[in-house]
Parts: sequence; structure tokens; C-alpha cells
Amino acid sequence: MYTKDEIFKAVSTVNDPEVGFNLVEMGLIYDASCNEANEAIVTMTLSTRACPLHQMILQWVEEAVLRELPQMQKVTIDLVWEPIWNVTMASDEVKKKLGGL
Repeated sequence: MYTKDEIFKAVSTVNDPEVGFNLVEMGLIYDASCNEANEAIVTMTLSTRACPLHQMILQWVEEAVLRELPQMQKVTIDLVWEPIWNVTMASDEVKKKLGGL
């Protein structure tokens, strides 16, 4: 069984291609959990509903968790739109580079 931190670390290998930051530091990953059968649920959002890479980013997250955590059996993405993402949810480094501070 993997921890939330381990799943977040795996997801942090996925960069948002538009801005070049990983999804975790952007604040797009809200939660993650893993059950005893090594099946993960990643709760996340996207920076906008109109994201042109919507399906690809979800696929990249799933692939990253399976690749980085070899015992993982399944990854389910729970894509949510509440709370709506904004730059204040990002790490301080991302906020500085994107002008959110």
C-alpha cells in the first residue's frame, strides 16, 4: 500500500506543458489515496475546463503513478472542478514565476 506522499511524488513527474511546472507544484493535485489492493485514486483538477490537453494530462498522471510505483495495480483519476483552481493554489515558486505574488 502506497502513501499519499508517494503518490504525489509520482505525479510530480508530470509537467504541465503550457507552463513547464509539475502538476503538484501547480496545486492541481488535491488528494491521493491507495487501498490495500494497491489501487490509487488521484483527485485533481485542471487549470481550466477548456484545457486542450485534458485527456492527455489525465493519461500522463495515470501512467506516471503506474511507472513510478511498481506495485500499483490500478489508478483512477477523480477529476473535479470544485474548488476552481487559481494561481494562489500553486507553490510560492510557481506563483512568483507566473506573477501570482
